[in-house]
Amino acid sequence: MSRAPLQHQLHSRIELAAQVLDLPLSAEHIERLAVELTPAVRAILAEQAAEITETVPVTYAVATPSVLADVVVTEHAGCICRLGPDVDLDSPAATLAAEFRERQPDVIATDVPTATYVGLTVRPQSLAAWRWWLDKLGVATEAVALQGTAAYAVGTVGDVAVQLCGDGVPELLTDAPAARLVGLLAQPTPR
Repeated sequence: MSRAPLQHQLHSRIELAAQVLDLPLSAEHIERLAVELTPAVRAILAEQAAEITETVPVTYAVATPSVLADVVVTEHAGCICRLGPDVDLDSPAATLAAEFRERQPDVIATDVPTATYVGLTVRPQSLAAWRWWLDKLGVATEAVALQGTAAYAVGTVGDVAVQLCGDGVPELLTDAPAARLVGLLAQPTPR
């Protein structure tokens, strides 16, 4: 029986918990629990994702050319920086974006549309560097979404919401043993 990724992860966690707690569960019991709990866990994850989108507003709209003209775009050392027209350079988001640009060579773009929101695109050179970004922003590895050649997550630093885009991260994760070592992939469970 082929399992969906969430169901497989749930199966692994249940199996590990049964071993650690020395529970008398057979492989059939563990499989049944994983199958039965997957919809409930998926619903919990969807609720968490909904809460994140409620607390971190992302506005998508077609802007008129005059609005786009007001966005300040600069480039420094290969990093593209965009600052919204109503954002003060001393705002928490603008200050955080500047700090990341100045101190982290992985940063390739920052977007600051509001005083409390930063869009941050990084190109980490290693799994350890990606782990650092997740830890810095308080993002659990389970909250990272992989899509195409990038990984996406939402975290916070102080009162600033940060939408993180990790360019090239899925390619880094192909080294499964190294990804497990730095805590980016779950440990395989013995069967």
